[in-house]
Amino acid sequence: MRDTATIRHSGYSGQAMETPAGKTSVPGRRAAFGVLLACLVVAAALLLITGRGAAPTDASAEAGFARDMSVHHAQAVEMSFIARDGSKDEALRRLAYDIIVTQTAQRGMFGGWLQQWGLDQSSERPPMAWMAGHGHGAPAAASAAMPGMASEEELGRLREATGRDQEVLFLQLMIRHHEGGVQMSQGLLRLSDRDEVATTARHIVDGQTGEIKLMTEMLRQRDAQPLPSIL
Repeated sequence: MRDTATIRHSGYSGQAMETPAGKTSVPGRRAAFGVLLACLVVAAALLLITGRGAAPTDASAEAGFARDMSVHHAQAVEMSFIARDGSKDEALRRLAYDIIVTQTAQRGMFGGWLQQWGLDQSSERPPMAWMAGHGHGAPAAASAAMPGMASEEELGRLREATGRDQEVLFLQLMIRHHEGGVQMSQGLLRLSDRDEVATTARHIVDGQTGEIKLMTEMLRQRDAQPLPSIL
């Protein structure tokens, strides 16, 4: 039995060696074609995914929005700390705290995007240059370029004010500041549909529009009016 098995195995090996050099059997050609087709499909899919997920460039609306909105949020947080520490009104202190927490978290998100995209946190490009030609110019000074930003003189008055006067000034400045944030976010939505950026911009529009209504009512309770709207 051992000799027969050995003879049969040798015969099988001999048949395999009879295939002429340089030629491939039909099953082999089909397998090779299948592998090639699979590789082409994978390559096309990777190209499609990479094209859709390409990181924004330094001059993109997404990068400009992330940088400018981070600066914009920083001032909102600064004003909110002043109001929270200076007021004894629980509703206003709670509002100020919510702005601090929300906008600090969003600033972290903006910085994370830029890092993920391989971009610097700041740029030599003028503030708001990404919105030039889309409803807002690009002046050189950041405080003038970004809609709704308080001037240094206004921030000084806010720090020095006390009691009701500080509360009224805070609400007036923050309403205008939120209007600027809404304007910037709406500008981004006109220029970009990148999922994470557009979703955050919509959240800012919805959230700050709601807070504008709340702060307007707070001013009414203090017999005061908002500053002229910039929207």
